[in-house]
Amino acid sequence: MTLTGVRVYVLAVIEHHTRRIRVLGATGDPTAAWVTQAARNLLMDLEDAGCRARFLIHDRDGKFPELFDVVPADAGIRVMLTGVRMPRMNAVMERWVQTCRRELLDRTVMWNQRHLLHALREFETFYNQHRPRQGIANARPLKPLPSAITEPNQIAYLNIRRRQRPGGILNEYEHAA
Repeated sequence: MTLTGVRVYVLAVIEHHTRRIRVLGATGDPTAAWVTQAARNLLMDLEDAGCRARFLIHDRDGKFPELFDVVPADAGIRVMLTGVRMPRMNAVMERWVQTCRRELLDRTVMWNQRHLLHALREFETFYNQHRPRQGIANARPLKPLPSAITEPNQIAYLNIRRRQRPGGILNEYEHAA
């Protein structure tokens, strides 16, 4: 919810194997045409990036029209609906929502929809490029793992740089070789 009291709906997708997030957009009124266009934009982005998706899992929300399922199916992507009362079926995305709320939305006052989208894009960049994943060997979706430090002398002289992200809420740490 923004400072003006408007509820804003965010549409995002996540790749299960890398945990890469893509924020597709935000709107105060998620119409069938808007959601369907977001699905088309996602398919174009995947095609431009050279990615191949096999499955699209989404919940049974009424905001997903029948046409939303047709667009990925035409591209050869199998659409699966989450089961009723099966929260673990979409657990990866639910975890991102929880992380986004805890690390960004609970700490920031959103002025309007434009400000929300800007903050979400910054958080998307941070999440995809800098935030380590403990479950997958501290990997980041868009950066390879750094080489292992094997010499004891290297450990004694680590040059760590810190850079603050939007408003000092998030910090990036980088090892400068």
